[in-house]
Amino acid sequence: MTPALAAHVFSAAVLALWALAAGFVPPYVLPSPPAVGSRILELFTTDKYLMHGLASALHVVAALAAAFAIGMLLAGAAYYLAFTRLLVHERVNRFMNSFSALGWTFLAIIWFGINDFTVVFAMTAVLLPLVITNLREGFHQMDAEIIEMAASFGRRRIRHFTKITLLLLVPYVAATLRITFGVAWIISLTVELFGGAAGYGFLLNRARMEYRIDMIFAIIAVIIMVVYATDRFAFSPLQDRLRRQYAGQA
Repeated sequence: MTPALAAHVFSAAVLALWALAAGFVPPYVLPSPPAVGSRILELFTTDKYLMHGLASALHVVAALAAAFAIGMLLAGAAYYLAFTRLLVHERVNRFMNSFSALGWTFLAIIWFGINDFTVVFAMTAVLLPLVITNLREGFHQMDAEIIEMAASFGRRRIRHFTKITLLLLVPYVAATLRITFGVAWIISLTVELFGGAAGYGFLLNRARMEYRIDMIFAIIAVIIMVVYATDRFAFSPLQDRLRRQYAGQA
């Protein structure tokens, strides 16, 4: 049996067991696969649900952009300015890494209220330690000979950073983006559940209050599909291409 066939058989077995179990319990405990499938179709075809999906996607994109911008700034400062390394990696990053998503969510609600900024702020705070840690490795793994060669042609550090350093960091940025993309969608559910006025997390909270368990399953399934499809058809080909392109530098 090939690995692909084994995976398909496993998926079919899970669906069969799910359908069988759904026949023995009430729908508000475990909805059937057809019921969840109809809700998934509803999420993709109803305007109001599409707007909530767009809101979640925008939250994810904004949080990733903010986390990468701040993470690049902090990791770069720690690399180029030795006196900031202890502050960034041993103080700021460890503190951020030890703080939970719920903690940031509640703080953001207190500070900013229930709105989109609260969601993006809390998501950024949770993603930031992952970005800093991975970019730190990227800075330390850069080819020293290329950096020295670039320095020998001039002393304009900003130009070196934009023309040389950023290009050397591309594989690490891509790998970090691949990791944090899925994490961002997971976090978005929690943050939108408590602090959002739109998005899949907001829908999840409404479905919970209305005992629409089929909608809860559908939202989770849609997020799984989005993350899987993006990883399979975008991040995986991109990383393969970068691996071939940067193989000579390894």
